[in-house]
Amino acid sequence: MDLIGLDISAVFAFDVLLAIIIGTLLGLVVGALPGLGAVVALVLVLPITYVLDPLVSILLLLAAYQAAEYGGSISSIVIGIPGTAAAVATREDGFPMAKKGFPGKAMGISLAASTVGGLAGGLVLLFVSKPITEVALQFSSAEFFLIAIMGLLALTTITSKSRIKMWISIVAGLMVSTVGIDIATGVARYTGGAPELSAGVPLVVAMIGLFAFPELFGMVENKFRPGDLDQKGSFSAWLRFKGMREIGKSTAVGSVIGSFIGVIPGMGAGVASWFAYGASRKLSKKPQLFGKGSPEGIAGPEAANNAVVGTSMVPLLTLGVPGSASNAIIMGAFIIQGIEPGPTLFESNTDLVYGILVGFLLTSIATYLLGLILTPAFSRALKVPAHILVPVVLLLSILGVYATSALMFEVWMALAIGVIVFVLNRFDFSTSGFVLAYLLGGVIEENLRRTLQLSDGSLLVFVSRPWACAFVVIMALMLAWTVYSSISRRRKPPALSGDSAARPASELAPPGDDTLSPSGTGAQSQDPDSRKRSS
Repeated sequence: MDLIGLDISAVFAFDVLLAIIIGTLLGLVVGALPGLGAVVALVLVLPITYVLDPLVSILLLLAAYQAAEYGGSISSIVIGIPGTAAAVATREDGFPMAKKGFPGKAMGISLAASTVGGLAGGLVLLFVSKPITEVALQFSSAEFFLIAIMGLLALTTITSKSRIKMWISIVAGLMVSTVGIDIATGVARYTGGAPELSAGVPLVVAMIGLFAFPELFGMVENKFRPGDLDQKGSFSAWLRFKGMREIGKSTAVGSVIGSFIGVIPGMGAGVASWFAYGASRKLSKKPQLFGKGSPEGIAGPEAANNAVVGTSMVPLLTLGVPGSASNAIIMGAFIIQGIEPGPTLFESNTDLVYGILVGFLLTSIATYLLGLILTPAFSRALKVPAHILVPVVLLLSILGVYATSALMFEVWMALAIGVIVFVLNRFDFSTSGFVLAYLLGGVIEENLRRTLQLSDGSLLVFVSRPWACAFVVIMALMLAWTVYSSISRRRKPPALSGDSAARPASELAPPGDDTLSPSGTGAQSQDPDSRKRSS
């Protein structure tokens, strides 16, 4: 009702629209570079806001933020190296689909889902920011701790590989998250006496070490040669109605999850994307395709991480509490303009606030239009021969690590992590489990410590509070389901006599994989000798 009657024509002024376009272009480029992402994009833009009007400066930052979240999926899909932590989940199915010869389709799904998620987050920000904030205010440190644990537990329930190896990966990620000086006690943990580790393992170092260097080692080993991929697939990111309908459910699920998690300070897009990935797999009619190029596995995380962008502004605007590093930079822009975010902002700067809320919807539209134009150019990077692509990606990866702190120590640390991960991948340990545990480790430790301090060490606090008790019940049901599914899997007959023998080949083959097709390129791809033997 407050929006009705307000003059929002300032949102459509030339300087505002130009700022949205410039911010979107910068966010797409920076987000696509491995190891950079939204924070770097916002830091690059922030100095410009000193000379801009408040509405122009805030929308410039929001456009860069929104586009960078989508831009992170570009390198994740094209070369298998996530540009941001939120794009790690997208890599699970985006990269396999691109390797099958459908990079344009994968990026088109990512773009469409990101746009829908961004619009959903913007609408939530516009219409229900105050009610959602009231719900989030009911959460204490106990609820935040249980939500983080529930995220790790959800990851173990959806895995199709060894759950023991998944838990080992999770424990390793939690241990890495504790590296550095303990703020509460001042004790150095896992630093080995190196002062460079006093602040912990930086996120950029971890992402480059986990994904960039292992992938480069794989290229050198000729496991993935971009020049030899099937290039018959279209590079267009345009999705027809059939493609949109295919990802409708997972996009909706990701939008809802991202809209809710974005309101909770400290959770972020990386956590939301993994929650959405797990939920999309649980609700999918073809969960066996996840990890092999499933469209739903791309749409869910991408919708979630872009929905987070909008709703993460809710606590900033209504409470003056930034929920992430990106929001902290945007809050800095408010302060530069002499504006204090908080409960009184809606009354003291009504036109500015609603101008920002409406303008945020325009940033999602700008991301879609510019992404649609630029996606074919990004997709064609798959045609670059390995002997050219490897040095370029290596240089960008080293630059991404070095640019954050100007320390060669961190470059060598990322390289060491890459070597270890490259070896562990041979034994099917879970990189996704490690990443999620690394991201949630700080949230888990901080909130558990605070909860036990407030309750004098009593664990009853986890069942005495309504929301906490509800989360405990949900986790108990998840554990029961995990045990039940494990027992059921052991009792199943061998695969040849089970369901897989009765399924059609189209369900068993991942999208774009025609090797099981009864007719088509699967038979044509045989060499002459094999055709003779078949004859």
